[in-house]
Amino acid sequence: MFIKSNIFLLFICLLTVCSTAQNPIMAGDTLPFVQRNAAQTLMSSSSQNPLTIGMYGEVEYLKPQYQNGLLDVHRMVLLLGYRFDEAVQFITEIEMEHTTELYVEQAFANYNISDALNLRAGLLLIPMGIINEFHEPTTFNGVSRPALDTYLVPTTWREIGGGIAGRFDNIGLRYQLYVVNGFSSVTNGKVLNGNNGLRNGRQKGGKSIINSPNFSAKIDHYGFNNFRLGLSLYHGRTQSDYQIMDTEGADVGLSMLGLDARYSNGPFSARGQFIYAELSDTQNYNNRYDTDLGAGMRGWYLEAGYRIFDFGKNRSLTAFTRYENFDTHAFVDGIIRNDSYHRKIIITGLGMALSRGVVFKTDFQWQQVANSINSKQFNLGLGFWY
Repeated sequence: MFIKSNIFLLFICLLTVCSTAQNPIMAGDTLPFVQRNAAQTLMSSSSQNPLTIGMYGEVEYLKPQYQNGLLDVHRMVLLLGYRFDEAVQFITEIEMEHTTELYVEQAFANYNISDALNLRAGLLLIPMGIINEFHEPTTFNGVSRPALDTYLVPTTWREIGGGIAGRFDNIGLRYQLYVVNGFSSVTNGKVLNGNNGLRNGRQKGGKSIINSPNFSAKIDHYGFNNFRLGLSLYHGRTQSDYQIMDTEGADVGLSMLGLDARYSNGPFSARGQFIYAELSDTQNYNNRYDTDLGAGMRGWYLEAGYRIFDFGKNRSLTAFTRYENFDTHAFVDGIIRNDSYHRKIIITGLGMALSRGVVFKTDFQWQQVANSINSKQFNLGLGFWY
């Protein structure tokens, strides 16, 4: 009844409250086919200085219904790029979360043979969906990243490996193809489970183990006017400290498909994403680790909006509405399906851009779990990127 009771609200929000699917804060980045993330910005810098420095960060206030609010410096990320010569660059992101946890989010060398062929190796972002690559706070709407990109695509998802990437501007095509280590079957005592999907499996480049290579690929097509399409693929198995061939249930297989689309035309924009993950050998895995990992996960979201006011000098007011629907127990094998892992969320909010790289955000969300349990949350946030 939650979704039915809010469908009219969603309809009104879609008509009157807005979003730019790509927040128009970074100059030149409002069109989906030219938008750059932090790494691309560093690599394309025209500065004569070989060292390029940047930063992005988020400060949040989260207030769930009937609970105390949470104030958090969610992340502060230092961006460093160095150009050794016209062909070779090194890119890294060093992230501090919650003021206490330090991570390396990216760290890779790029050898540019041509626009069509770049060789890369190091700690790489897995190109799945939108947010995992475009996760800077001025490139997405809402105080927090979409929940779909927390549970199904465990943003920020990065692993060690290498591969090739390039683009063909004459046909509007960008591609990436990497060989990487996979998720860990057990990470610091945490196992994969139905509640948070694959999130516990990220190795993040820290003493990563590997038994078998995993493959990640993405193709983006930006040849249409104001429109960008993405197809992501991932295939492999989790990694384990056990001898895989001799230990039943030590690992699971994973195949993931992602489809995404972004559109922008003047003040109006929209985006959508669909993710499907199929896992094998989950029954043996669940028996070994006493957990409830699903054999299939799927989810999607749609977002639409409009830039309400443009005050000039890179100042604007936007708003957004997003509907998310995802299930980490879409399919199960040998266990009872848990309906509470099927979640539906409506989020609507505003973003006030004060300059090219600073935005104040506010949003309100309604979440339904298992078709009966409803919750609400109010959020405020400050995001920046330079």
